[in-house]
Amino acid sequence: MNLAKVCLGPGRHCCLVDLGPHELKLEDRVVVQRDDGLGLGRVTAIFRDVESALIPGSLKPLVRPATPEDLAQAERNRELEERAYRFCQERIEARQLPIYLVRVECLFDTSKIVFFFTAPGRVDFRDLVKDLVQEFRTRIELRQIGVRHRAKMVGGLGICGRALCCASFLHDFEPVSVRMAKEQQLSLNPSKISGICGRLMCCLTYEYSTYQEIRKHLPRLGRRVKLPEGEGKVIRYNLIRQTATLEMEEGGELEVPLAELPGSEK
Repeated sequence: MNLAKVCLGPGRHCCLVDLGPHELKLEDRVVVQRDDGLGLGRVTAIFRDVESALIPGSLKPLVRPATPEDLAQAERNRELEERAYRFCQERIEARQLPIYLVRVECLFDTSKIVFFFTAPGRVDFRDLVKDLVQEFRTRIELRQIGVRHRAKMVGGLGICGRALCCASFLHDFEPVSVRMAKEQQLSLNPSKISGICGRLMCCLTYEYSTYQEIRKHLPRLGRRVKLPEGEGKVIRYNLIRQTATLEMEEGGELEVPLAELPGSEK
C-alpha cells in the first residue's frame, strides 16, 4: 500500500491517506475528506509499500488531486475567512462581548463558517450569530475552545525552542499535574513548567511513566541503607545521572550509583 502524509493547514493535524491509483509527489495539493467535510491539503511525505499491519489508526479518504478550480476555491475561502474575522471582531467590540476571537474557518464548499473563540465563562452570543448570518447568508457556528486549544490553533515556539507539540503532532490533550513535575524533580516555578497557554506543559507527561517505573524498584526516600562506606539515609535521587544521595550517619553526604544502592532491583 502506498501512503501520503497530508498537512491540512496551520493548527490542523497531518493525516495519512491511501494514494490508491494516484501518482503524487511532495508539495502536491490534494482534496481530502475531513471529519467535517472536504479540505485542501499539501503532501509532505510519501511512503511506498507499507504493510497494512504497520499503519497507525485510520486513513483519511483521498478525494482527488487538487484542480485549478480547487485552488481558486481555496483562495476565495481564505479571503472570506479574513473578511469574516474582521466583521466578527467589529461586532464583538460593538456588542461589548467578553470574547477573544481566535480563528475563522470556512468549509471547503462554503456551506458553513466556524468562529473559534475563548471566553472566561459562558457567553450569550445569540445576537452576534444573527449579525453573522445576516452578513454572510450561510450556516454559522460559534465554537468556544480552551486556552490549550487556542495555543494549538495559533502555534508558536516553546521554551525548548521547538514548535509547540500541540500544534505539530499531539492529537489529544492528556491531563497534566504538578505531581508529574515533582516526580521528575523539576523546578515548580510556574514560568519554568508552564507553556505559552498558561497551563502546565504537555511534555511533562512524556517521561512521567518512566520515572514512576524506575522509582518502583528503588528504596523510598528516608530509608536507611548500609554501604561499605557506612550507614546512611536516602535523601534524594538524580534519575538522569542514575545516582542517589545519602545523608551519612557520620555526617556529610555521599552520592552513589543506583546500581550499588542496597534494596534496588538490578
